[in-house]
Order: sequence, then C-alpha cells, then structure tokens
Amino acid sequence: MKKQLFAAAVTAGLLFTSFNGTASAHEKTYKVSSGDTLYRIAVNNNLSVSQIMEWNKLSTSSIYVGQTLTLLAPHTHETTSTTSSTYTVKAGDTLWGIATRNGMTVDQLKALNNLTTNTLYVGQVLKLSGTATAPTTLTSNTINALIAESKKYIGVPYVWGGSTPSGFDCSGYLNYVFAKVGVSIPRTVETIWGATKSVSAPRVGDLVFFTTYKAGPSHAGIYLGNNQFIHASSSQGVTISDMNNTYWKSRYLGARTTF
Repeated sequence: MKKQLFAAAVTAGLLFTSFNGTASAHEKTYKVSSGDTLYRIAVNNNLSVSQIMEWNKLSTSSIYVGQTLTLLAPHTHETTSTTSSTYTVKAGDTLWGIATRNGMTVDQLKALNNLTTNTLYVGQVLKLSGTATAPTTLTSNTINALIAESKKYIGVPYVWGGSTPSGFDCSGYLNYVFAKVGVSIPRTVETIWGATKSVSAPRVGDLVFFTTYKAGPSHAGIYLGNNQFIHASSSQGVTISDMNNTYWKSRYLGARTTF
C-alpha cells in the first residue's frame, strides 16, 4: 500500500510540474489574457514594448486573448564557449554592477558606449568589447537629416507603446527618428530627460519637454524653430504644434539636447 501511495504521489507531482512549471530559458513564452497590454507584459518581464514587437514580428501593438508571445530574442539552442560581446540592461542594473561583472571600469564601459551620464534603461544594449568611438557631434547635416526624417511621419497615428511607422507613442517616435540619423536615445520620456543635457533655450533639433498626464516629464517633441515642435500627439498622431498654444505653454518643462 505504501508503495502504491508513493507511486501515486510521484505521478501527481510530475503532472503538477508539467502544468505549472516555469518554461525553460530557451522556451520563455507568454499567453495573452483578457485585459493584457503589450506595455504591461513588457514591464512585468523587464522588457521594452519594441523588443516584444520585434521578436514577435508585430507591426502594431494590438494583441488578442490566447495569443502566444515569445519573451526571448531569436536564438539558437546550440551552445558556444564564446563570451557575449553585448549585455541587455535589466531592472535593477547599474553601470558599476555591469562593469564589475565583466572585468571593466565604469569609465571604460561608458566610453565604449558613448555614455555621458550614468543613466540606464531596461532593454538598453551595451557593448562589452570593441573600440570606443567618438560621440555624435552637432553638425548642420545631422540636424537637417533629423528634421527631414521627423517630418516623414506626419499623420502617422498615435499608438500607446508604438515605436514603428505603423503607430507611435511620443517617446517611441523620438527613439525611432533619432535612431534613423545615428543617434541613440532611451525609450521613455523620463529616461530621455535624464540622459540628455539641459539648455537654457531650445535650438533646432533639441528636445522640448512637457508635463501632461502626470507630474514630471511625460511628453516630448523635437524643436523645429519659431516656437514650433513636432511630436506624436495622443489626439492627432504625429503633428507640428505651436509652443505658444495655451495648453503647451502652461505645461512646458524645458529643453534638453542630445548633441
């Protein structure tokens, strides 16, 4: 009888593990439930919305109940003895911690990745080897390219968590446009604010920040000159607005530069 009870317990344990165990690191997926959003799934798994969209080949942020999403970048199951030359920032990471674990100094890590501050954001990819390159400098060509690129997407609809020409939110739009001209900025308005340098008055190509639905920087756009800025508006999509407009003027926080 004892043997039978033991066998039954083992069988029950195996069944419980099969249905409630955590997926292996090579097969990490998530099944969409009612009420889920890409933003919430990303935050709960220390990822960015753009990573989940890219890894699952999503052109919009729309998802449906029962949809299975991969939470890992495309990968192979083959093992390799080579040390990774990049590191993807996770929640709680610091420059000091990443540098120490990889036998580097903070200054070396910052130089290698052209970082001017200690600000990191979840999902940021850092180089751990290679040669440091000179940071992007302010040139009229870069600014002209940035403004031209930003205007290509006028009329693109606003999509919460969107970071592609199918639909942008305000920081997704900035991240996408700056990347197109070779300038890397963080993914959220707060982290962009923290990673950029304050200027007393905006110049063409600088970023202008506003406080909208919450305290602190929560919206931003690219300054075009003559008190005009281009941004992804929640009501109009990508559009050009006047900073003298009562709404924007009362919510203006300041200007910062990436250059």
